[in-house]
Formats: sequence, C-alpha cells, structure tokens
Amino acid sequence: MSARLELRAPRGLEGLVVADTEVSDVDGIAGRYRYRSYDPVELAERRSLEDVWHLLLEGELPTPAEREVFSERLRALRRIPEEVDEVLAAAARPGPAQVDLAPALRSAYSLLAEAFGFGPVVDLDRDALREQALRSCAVLPTLIASLHRRRAGLAPVAPDERLSHAANYLWMLHGERPPPEHARALERYMILTADHGLAASTYAALIVVSTGADVGSALLAALGALSGPLHGGAPDRALEMLDAIGTPARAEPWLRAVVARGERIMGFGHRVYRTEDPRAAALRAVAEQLRAPRLELARHVEAQAVAILDELRPERRLRANVELYGAIVMEHVCVPRPLLSSTFAAARTVGWSAHILEQVADNRLIRPLTAFVGGPLRPVPQPG
Repeated sequence: MSARLELRAPRGLEGLVVADTEVSDVDGIAGRYRYRSYDPVELAERRSLEDVWHLLLEGELPTPAEREVFSERLRALRRIPEEVDEVLAAAARPGPAQVDLAPALRSAYSLLAEAFGFGPVVDLDRDALREQALRSCAVLPTLIASLHRRRAGLAPVAPDERLSHAANYLWMLHGERPPPEHARALERYMILTADHGLAASTYAALIVVSTGADVGSALLAALGALSGPLHGGAPDRALEMLDAIGTPARAEPWLRAVVARGERIMGFGHRVYRTEDPRAAALRAVAEQLRAPRLELARHVEAQAVAILDELRPERRLRANVELYGAIVMEHVCVPRPLLSSTFAAARTVGWSAHILEQVADNRLIRPLTAFVGGPLRPVPQPG
C-alpha cells in the first residue's frame, strides 16, 4: 500500500475550501454574497460598473480622480487590433441568427490574446498582468458585438469613448444610442454577475494560471467552463422554457411534466445557495423597474416551480437563480438571445481577472491527486 499522504475530498469538491481570497465570498446558507467588503446588490444600486471593476481589481472603490483615470484607460482599450479585425472580417460568415455565439467568441478571443502578445505570467510583473487583464475585459464586448454583426451580415460599429462600458456595448450591438434606462439596467446586471466566488469557470482559470501560463489561456479556460448549461450557459434556456410554457395557465402542467421526467427546470437551483439567489431577487427588481413584458409570466412560473419543487423534491429546496431574471432583463434591453451567455462572460471576465491577479501574487501549482479504483497491477503479456 502506498505511503503517500492522501486527503479525500468530497465529490465535486462540494463544501471543501481550496483557496483563500479577498476578492469575493458566497454564503449559501444566509443567501448573500459580497465583493471585497461590499454588498454587490448595494453596489449595483449606487455605483457604476467601472467603480466595481476598480474595486475588484484594485481592492478599493475609486476616488473621483481615480475613477476618471481608470475609466479613461478602459475606454482606450476597447478597440480590436487591426490585424485581428482583418482576420474576423475574413473568417466571419453570415449564419443562423439563433446559434449561440459563445464558441465563436472563444476562437476570436484566442486570436486576440495571441495578437496582444500575452506571455507566461511568471515572466511579468503585476503592472503588466493588470494591463493584460484590463485589456481583455475592455475589448471583450467589442469582440462580441463585432462577431454578432458580422454574422448578421452587418458592418461592425466602432466603440464610442463617450459612453459607459454597458451603454457602449448596446451601442456596438445595434448602432443606436440605447435608452438610459436600458444602459443602466444592463450595467446593474453586469455588476451583479461580475464575480461569484470560486465558480467552476473561476477555478478553471486559476488552475491554468497556476501553471504559469498566460492570462489569455486562463481566460479561455474560464470561457470554456462557462459555456456549460450547469454553470453560465443556461440564460437562453430559461427563455426557451418561458417560450414553451407560453401562458400562466400552462405553467403547472408543463413544470410537473418536466419534474416527472427527472429533467432540470432551467433558471432554478444553485450549487451553493440553499435560499433564493440574491442576484435573482435583485434582477427581478430591475425587471420590475423596466416593466419588462415577460416579467409577469416569469413570476408566475417561479411561484409554480417553487411550489412543485417543494412538493416533489423537498430535500433539494430549489429556488430561482440568476439566469431566470437575468435573461428577462437582457431580453428587454435588446441583447440578442444568442449573446446571453457571451454577455454573462463579458461581465464575469472582471471577476476572473481579479482572481487571476490574486493567484499569481501568491502562486502554487494546483495539482490534486486522484484515487485509482481500477484493478491490481498486471504484467504486460507478449504480443500474440
């Protein structure tokens, strides 16, 4: 028997603490989370996305002078390098409007990271790493909008440096100045989803960067993890559920049939929360302020789903998560459905970057063990 030290972790690392962080925290029992020492719900109500971005990356909310410098730097980093834009122009072909953009975004960001010349993090100081993180976060909405418009057979819209990060994203998608209430609603969504503890995508980024790889590779790993419907890839599926239900009268039989088949109700349940997801509550309030037309159907579906799940799955205590009302908000502010997961990624890149910088500052290669459950060692027979 091996004498190596083995510490058995639960499946899926559930409940296991694997890192110290000052970036964010999720309390699933109390039903709350925080960025640094602040409540993200309060931040979304009172501060800008750029302020929260500064908080996550720099550790503090900015002073007025710091805000101006920081925002100016972000605006300057929005443009896609000319050589990458030329590749996108040659590679992007008009295609089905309903196809998820996330796979194309991963490919395009890979080109972008190579063009930026991102090198191994072990060879860079914090200022260089911070610049790479800022550049990635700032340019990702431009990349999403460019891919979307090219796929639709439209010319890309250049960033407008006079607009905030969220407003500029809507501008680049549609070529029209968004209504202020739409820009602010999207900004609040992006603040609320900018980070969420050690989610699968964040951990994927940390594993990659712990090897000394470049920031681009770490963010690509996070983008890949986020594409899964059990993590961030389900906002469009929540809307598809509402499409299928159609009217309040159809909600109960439709939901009961889904549960009877042993399928997931999209937009419900969370790996950590045993209460309502606080992001869902905050985004429900945003949808109410917007008077989103699908809000009433979503609220009815939520009430029916909670009642049915409590009846048929009482041990699970499943509640609405961020995707249900996040999808309602994004749909209302005219983010196209194939871009919902990519828009989530554009927000979460801020949190990923903060965790990447923290990991590099006190790095140790992440290398857990596995327990081999196969048979005993066997001799290799000679070929017959």
